[in-house]
Amino acid sequence: MDHPRKRLSAEDRRTSTVESVIELAAEQNPSEITTAAIAARMHLTQGALFRHFPNKDAIWQAALEWAADRLLARIERAASGATSPLAALEAMYLAHIGFVIEHPGVPRMVFGELQRAEETAAKRMVQTLIRRYGEHLRAMIEDGKASGELDPKVDAPAAATLFIGSIQGLVIQALLLGNNKQMRKSAPAAFAIYRRGIAKAR
Repeated sequence: MDHPRKRLSAEDRRTSTVESVIELAAEQNPSEITTAAIAARMHLTQGALFRHFPNKDAIWQAALEWAADRLLARIERAASGATSPLAALEAMYLAHIGFVIEHPGVPRMVFGELQRAEETAAKRMVQTLIRRYGEHLRAMIEDGKASGELDPKVDAPAAATLFIGSIQGLVIQALLLGNNKQMRKSAPAAFAIYRRGIAKAR
């Protein structure tokens, strides 16, 4: 006996759309994803899709907002369970890598947006994410300096930039090699090098 398909709320439908976009971005060039492909993945018509989003740019913005909120929440949870600023930085680093492994479409979308010459709402969302992430890192690094765990001469903004850049480097290598899980093996050693650069000499 066929059962009627459960009707989703507007918010659930928007979340389902975002998740479908991120799945598609893991499989193909994000710039080539069409609203028709998104609707097909969701077993909807394009008309049904546009009842929840005015256009494709709005879908992209929502997808990147979803990713930013969940990434920041994950690294904050990781940091909150750590016993020291340096341990918190390591937990954040590994949590970020874990997020990318689970959602490989996200970095592909982020890099795609940053390459666009024009300003878009989605690109501004990425810029906001990087700024908020950097602020969190700088505060953690300053805490480490104040506690005596990190070298007091460490330039916090530069160290925050290097932290994010190191993760981006691992992500780019994984994209080139087509092996996201390799990041999980490489991340601890990469962070160990970073840690030696900022830790207070014993």
